[in-house]
Amino acid sequence: MTRTKKIGMRTRGGRVAVVGALGLAAVTLAAGPAFAKGTVDITAPGSAQVGKPITVKAQGGDDSAGYLHQLCLEENGFGEGWHQETCSAAVKGDAQVTARGTAARSGNLQFRAVLYGLTSAHDQHPVRLHASEVVTVQVR
Repeated sequence: MTRTKKIGMRTRGGRVAVVGALGLAAVTLAAGPAFAKGTVDITAPGSAQVGKPITVKAQGGDDSAGYLHQLCLEENGFGEGWHQETCSAAVKGDAQVTARGTAARSGNLQFRAVLYGLTSAHDQHPVRLHASEVVTVQVR
């Protein structure tokens, strides 16, 4: 009987240690840093004809407190490199932007949307928060 009691005590002590470790891990994870969540989505047609209108839309936001958001559409095509096409106004919350244009020649145009955080409406040093995936429009 003595042996059974010792094993029982060891088992109970092991259980207490495991439960305590799990509790400590749960508290540590809950008290860890919170990361801001943000998304940027972009939509564009897969193909377009030369001289016909192309419409690219993007929307995005970030739950960072204290930031105004500005969403910009960037284009890369025909050897010009990435450059901004248009930007939304600085808004609190989700931003939306639409670009409309036509391609004068055939080839591939790439677009991406970039979300910037601003501390004021006239912030001269915006912080890049998120970027969308690159979408390609084949102009034929």
